[in-house]
Amino acid sequence: MFDEQSRLLYVGKASNLKKRLASYFRKTGLAPKTAALAARIAQVETTIVANETEALLLEQTLIKEWRPPYNILLRDDKSYPYVLLSDGDYPRLGIHRGAKSAKGRYFGPYPSAGAIRESLALLQKTFLVRQCEDSYFKNRTRPCLQYQIKRCKAPCVGLVDSAEYAEDVRHSVMFLEGRSNALADELSAAMERAAMGLEFERAAELRDQISLLRRVQDQQSMEGGSGDVDVIAAVVNPGGACVHLISVRGGRVLGSKNFFPQVGIEEEGGAVLMAFLAQYYLSSHERDMPSELIVNVMHEDLPTLAAAVAELRGREIAISHRVRGTRARWQQLALTNAEQALGARLANRQHVAARFEALAEALDLDEPPQRLECYDISHSSGEATVASCVVFGPEGPLKSDYRRFNIEGITAGDDYAAMHQALTRRFSKLKDGDGKLPDILLVDGGKGQMAMAREVLQELAVPQLILLGVAKGVTRKPGLETLYLNDAEHEFTLPADSPALHLIQQIRDEAHRFAITGHRARRGKVRRTSSLEEVAGVGPKRRRELLKHFGGLQELNRASIDEIAKAPGISKKLAESIYAALHSE
Repeated sequence: MFDEQSRLLYVGKASNLKKRLASYFRKTGLAPKTAALAARIAQVETTIVANETEALLLEQTLIKEWRPPYNILLRDDKSYPYVLLSDGDYPRLGIHRGAKSAKGRYFGPYPSAGAIRESLALLQKTFLVRQCEDSYFKNRTRPCLQYQIKRCKAPCVGLVDSAEYAEDVRHSVMFLEGRSNALADELSAAMERAAMGLEFERAAELRDQISLLRRVQDQQSMEGGSGDVDVIAAVVNPGGACVHLISVRGGRVLGSKNFFPQVGIEEEGGAVLMAFLAQYYLSSHERDMPSELIVNVMHEDLPTLAAAVAELRGREIAISHRVRGTRARWQQLALTNAEQALGARLANRQHVAARFEALAEALDLDEPPQRLECYDISHSSGEATVASCVVFGPEGPLKSDYRRFNIEGITAGDDYAAMHQALTRRFSKLKDGDGKLPDILLVDGGKGQMAMAREVLQELAVPQLILLGVAKGVTRKPGLETLYLNDAEHEFTLPADSPALHLIQQIRDEAHRFAITGHRARRGKVRRTSSLEEVAGVGPKRRRELLKHFGGLQELNRASIDEIAKAPGISKKLAESIYAALHSE
């Protein structure tokens, strides 16, 4: 369905098209969302397919590509993380997202990065399997801090033999496969054998491992039986909806996650659940598919969904609603979590909306703003400069609209030039119809940054918007900020207890957090990337030999040209190139 400007409004499917279309144009009994949609429909296009399964697959393809405003939309469409156990004599455990191109064994997916980090932290503490990158592992000449704090056995320098390490890896795999009970029994038997053999130190190590496993088993009270199950509950209240997903693999709970789909004015739980399931399981071929879905509410299209999944994935999936025992407890827990998460989100949304109203009153606006963008700059003495853009609306932070800009080609430490580049890159896209114009542009940095922002907006002929600058007071304490409205001459302050000021502080602090995390990531990447990689004639093998010869990059940095030339396979000319690369800054 399209409006007068040929913009897509809604994608749907129907076995009886005439009856379905007629339902949108009844004179009475229409839901508010349907009435609003019907008022905008100017054109309807149809596609005939062979069956309902093909219709559902086509519907999800179009929704994912065009994201029509009157469809229920799942905002979070990121790939989900796996635990990757790499190949090799001394495998590593790590987080992996995206295509499974790396060689090794994958476990998951986990519903969130937090859930996977918990598992990796436990495995590192219990079995001491390494988690460092291969490049770091291959170039060590002495144990790192992880060995000192008893989180690794330092296979990089040969402090553990391959047989012992392989046993630790095998135990880690048993845990990741959900066989923690069998693993605990095996470790208990080994502990008894060690004690009888008077190997008390080894017995104590095994005792500690068993204790950690038992603690995890107590926390995972949902563990029961085997099998791969996703438990999904959807709840809808005026103002929003929440879907809670619990992932169980091999009988072990990997974690859970809340989703907040974009819903219309009036939606029922069954419709929200169906839209979520279709977008979640049909939109990505990489997503792991369990053998069973447990849902809290039924919908007439669930059998069609099961058929579509079978056609897409090549295997059947069971969808259960009436369940007993452990599965009933899972179902209730998912429902409780969804209700609590939605309640907390709506309460926070009301709080933020009240702050937006207070800001409108403080700035003497006719109505509250709907979109507020804030920019900040972060760097370390000019190194790895990053600008951040965070976006807030009356419902809270719009994280899918957050952006970071890696700043290049400016004088190190020039915050004004960095802000100019970030704003230019952001608002240049508006000319091409890309992006939304904010109602208020919030700039952290006072008069200078205000002037720079005004200059960019004038250069790009950006339509009129409110420019709001915020500068910390002399003591830099919260509550003493000076504000500038549209230009540096219009200066004012707000009371420390003003909800409008609290909103400005919240958004400014979020922009600062987003900028500094981006800067740290960029700086860390730069510092991890050796200058040697840019030297012609120094490939991975020669790089490893150099680092091994000098005992690390720090020692290589201290070496003279003559000392570098003494390393195996390094000529005087190549040594000069290496020295120049290491001391180019």
